[in-house]
Amino acid sequence: MSTESDGPAVDAAVRTLLLLMPRLVGRAKRLPVPEALRGLDLAPRHLALLAHLEYDGPASVNELAARLEVAPTTVSLMVAELSRPGVLQRTADPADRRRRIVAIAPAYTAPIGEWLSGSASAWERVMRDLTPAERATVVDALRAYEDALEQKGDR
Repeated sequence: MSTESDGPAVDAAVRTLLLLMPRLVGRAKRLPVPEALRGLDLAPRHLALLAHLEYDGPASVNELAARLEVAPTTVSLMVAELSRPGVLQRTADPADRRRRIVAIAPAYTAPIGEWLSGSASAWERVMRDLTPAERATVVDALRAYEDALEQKGDR
């Protein structure tokens, strides 16, 4: 493996990550889905939406779209998909009755928290041992990787 003075060379790091990423995704997919969620056809986009609602609390469709960096129509579709089986609920915003607030339905709060906790606890163990600057580097690198994939897809 080729190295530079303080770590692997770019080609070695890329090779390692190309081998590591499929294993990471595979292990994340093997996290047990709670019984209450098994019958639902959940996709990664649903997981991201549920994670935002779990960690940041109820929000409007527009707020969720901004957090997820997708169009409000995309969020509306996901909310509709998850509202039909009762996973999400929409209520009127007390400050503006025309606006709807999306939240996880009480019956699904515990199962969703349980499902997300597997990944969250793994990340917490990893991040706890890093300095704030190292944590920022990990997050920045993953965001840059996502952006690079997006740009590659746009070509």
